[in-house]
Amino acid sequence: MYSAWRSHTDAVPILDRFRLDGRVAIVTGSSSGLGVDFAVALAEAGADVVLAARRPDRLAQTKHLVERTGRRAVAVPTDVAVPDECHRLVAATIDTFGRVDVLVNNAGVGTAVPASRETPEQFRRVIDVNLSGCYWMAQECGRVMQPGSSIVNIASVLALTTAGLPQAAYTASKSALLGLTRDLAQQWTGRKGIRVNALAPGFFRSEMTDQYAPGYVEEQMQRTLTGRWGEGDELAAALVFLASDASSYVTGHTLVVDGGVSIT
Repeated sequence: MYSAWRSHTDAVPILDRFRLDGRVAIVTGSSSGLGVDFAVALAEAGADVVLAARRPDRLAQTKHLVERTGRRAVAVPTDVAVPDECHRLVAATIDTFGRVDVLVNNAGVGTAVPASRETPEQFRRVIDVNLSGCYWMAQECGRVMQPGSSIVNIASVLALTTAGLPQAAYTASKSALLGLTRDLAQQWTGRKGIRVNALAPGFFRSEMTDQYAPGYVEEQMQRTLTGRWGEGDELAAALVFLASDASSYVTGHTLVVDGGVSIT
């Protein structure tokens, strides 16, 4: 069993524990929205970043933002629902940087189709990306990651509560992702030294939230204790915590960042 016992004399200054210098992070779904925030935050913390999504033109924009921080970035067009593409992504990361230290499973899609009308194809596509894609990526990274590495699965507050939209496929995928997080942590933390955690965001602006009906978000803000949207850097800060040694004693956990929605 892997052991990372530390004595008090091993301690480093607290802010240094959030640093990711010398590490390499893969961020899926990094062509827009929170994926961009995640990639830039990891770079600002010191990591080189491998960017993955289905839209090469948008990846190029994120690559530019990461490189502006002074870190290196590589863009690899990838559909995480295809296992062979996940393998190619991780192989490209190893070829370029020689290691993978952090995986952020952020790629996701959603539907807002009533359960009585959702087609098998619509349901399967959400599961293929949001759940299976996270598993394929974790599987590939788990084969090459060294002790001290971190996997962060981006779930959703909808795995813990409902929010007045028909989101059966999305909710099912994100709820299952919490179970996957716990199981991978149980399998890999003790044996391989790989921590696996999940983030459950509440309402943050993204391409998905841009499709909400007028008035929907305002209604949800009434049950959000902070009374406002979350900001991307607020969620990215939580991600850096889970990716870094600042959370070295945290695994199998779901960190909820939702402004209080899940407790109302």
